Amino acid sequence: MSAARAAAARTTAAPHRSPSRPANRRPSLTAIAGGAGRTGRRFDAVRAPLHARSKIPFLVLCATIMLVALVGALVLNTTLARGSYEMARLQSDVGRTAQDVQGLQEDIAQSEADLATTARSYGMVPAENPTMLSVKTGKVVRENDE
Repeated sequence: MSAARAAAARTTAAPHRSPSRPANRRPSLTAIAGGAGRTGRRFDAVRAPLHARSKIPFLVLCATIMLVALVGALVLNTTLARGSYEMARLQSDVGRTAQDVQGLQEDIAQSEADLATTARSYGMVPAENPTMLSVKTGKVVRENDE
């Protein structure tokens, strides 16, 4: 035998086994419940291997949950953005309305100040003793008689 063959034989040799159990001996078989003795069939001594369940339903469930969460976040974000745009528009409307009210109040104050001048330009004179008509009673009431 050549030296190369001897080295190859040493490296591929089986590992050392304990003397109590030989390397080529298999463990003994035992019968399981529901074996050939009960049913009368010949090959019932060994159970069929368990079939591995498919992971596809679990993955579909996970993907569905992720998709629902993403769509929910998108809808929530879109709704909040729309609300913020509407709030900004309403705030600008409130600001414009407040400016309009302030302008109208200034116009009223100016008109009250110019009332006496405008009345004189039309030839009106201030009343010495003004009289009024009571709506409730229908009688003429003087300012001093109230």
